[in-house]
Amino acid sequence: MLVKTFGSAVFGIDATTITIEVNIGQGVNFFLVGLPDSAVKESQQRIKAAFKNNSLNFPGKEITVNMAPADIRKEGSTFDLPIALGILAASEQVLADRLEEFIILGELSLDGSIQPMKGILPIAVKAKQEGFKGIILPKANAIEAAIVGDLEIYGAETLREVVDFLNNERELDRTYVDIEAEFKKKLDQFEVDFRDVKGQSNIKRSFEIAAAGGHNVILIGPPGAGKSMLAKRLPTILPPMTMAESLETTKIHSVAGKMGKEIGLVTQRPFRKPHHTISDVALVGGGGYPQPGEISLAHNGVLFLDELPEYKRTVLEVMRQPLEDRTVTISRAKFTVDYPAGFMLIAAMNPCPCGYYNHPDKECVCGPGVVQKYLNKISGPLLDRIDLHVEVTPISYDELAYHKPEEGSKEIRDRVVEARLLQEKRYQLEEGIHCNAQMSSKDLARYCQIDEAGNAILKRAMDSLGLSARAYDRILKVARTVADLEKSESISASHLAEAIQFRSLDREGWAEK
Repeated sequence: MLVKTFGSAVFGIDATTITIEVNIGQGVNFFLVGLPDSAVKESQQRIKAAFKNNSLNFPGKEITVNMAPADIRKEGSTFDLPIALGILAASEQVLADRLEEFIILGELSLDGSIQPMKGILPIAVKAKQEGFKGIILPKANAIEAAIVGDLEIYGAETLREVVDFLNNERELDRTYVDIEAEFKKKLDQFEVDFRDVKGQSNIKRSFEIAAAGGHNVILIGPPGAGKSMLAKRLPTILPPMTMAESLETTKIHSVAGKMGKEIGLVTQRPFRKPHHTISDVALVGGGGYPQPGEISLAHNGVLFLDELPEYKRTVLEVMRQPLEDRTVTISRAKFTVDYPAGFMLIAAMNPCPCGYYNHPDKECVCGPGVVQKYLNKISGPLLDRIDLHVEVTPISYDELAYHKPEEGSKEIRDRVVEARLLQEKRYQLEEGIHCNAQMSSKDLARYCQIDEAGNAILKRAMDSLGLSARAYDRILKVARTVADLEKSESISASHLAEAIQFRSLDREGWAEK
């Protein structure tokens, strides 16, 4: 007897439906074909044990299992349950009339329990697109799948539950999720707030500009100045995620297996902080079976690289293309996958190995040429993609002890949202541009025109401060954002003056030692 069940496989952040054909004929053998990997081939032993421990009969006949399309490699153990149900249906232990209505997923333990898996959300999206009635899957993954409406989601804990459900002997609880309520539940819940930060008004201002224009930032300052603390608070002033951004981000985290049991939807912008020992593959994604890296997990959020010069040079250089294209392509001999990588980069570093170059109180003990050598660990092309260079200085005791009310994240975020709305309106006809940081040189000429006074101050700054040529475009982009925060149509000299002060590393002689 021939029976078909349906599973699913994830490639990149998209799913492909896999048809599992089970045929039972004369003989005694077991054949599993369709390009399965080792984990799939081992399903026979798990299924046999699960059948025995749940009083089910494993047929003593020739069983042929084909997984189509046969040219796609099937990986992982999530095909255990659909293969097992196919065998049971082909041997007439399970009714087959409802199998074609469902995508079936799950790894079987030897006792018949069904283990959770990753990559559920893209599978649910694909199931809805292809007209399936619902999904039968591990109970731990039911909330995540139920985010996609118009699907019947049935979570099961054991093989016996699924068998009884298909034989109409038991009802499985259908999982429902109110997507609007889930989206709004934690949209504005943050554990940190800029209200807790004493002083550092210039850093707060730079982060407000960065959030409003989508600019990348590098913080340069001594140990203990508050670089990490400030960076951690940046997501609290970024615009709230839209539903589309939330779903896209959730798909990436689902594929990477980063979703908790009670988390159905990622509603807060991600904040990823990899250690400086990270490899280039872990950062951008890849591996034998490609998985998203840290830059993709930070999509629609913030990637924070602390102690930037301590990262390996190769790790930093592989970020250059994703920073520009907002996507990363992982290529293998037989396939290619694309992962989104639209993140804001926030980097932090000490100004020198000892950490006290340009410190107001402590003396730097680094030898001649050491400071410049330390800064040279960061390449020019990478710095070229960072708009704001911000010097962080330690706050004084008086600032720390004085209990002056500080502006909270909500007030700053309101101004950021207003500036982003102006940019959305400005770039609504421009493909691939959503904020000022994404402007090309052609767009600068159109949207960042400056008057004679602005030209004069910019020329004087370039000459007197020795700013590099690459600083010119960055200054115009930041000035455009400053103007947007003030709801100004034109870029004035004051906007340019504020933008110029955020180019520390471009100044000649900044690191003379």
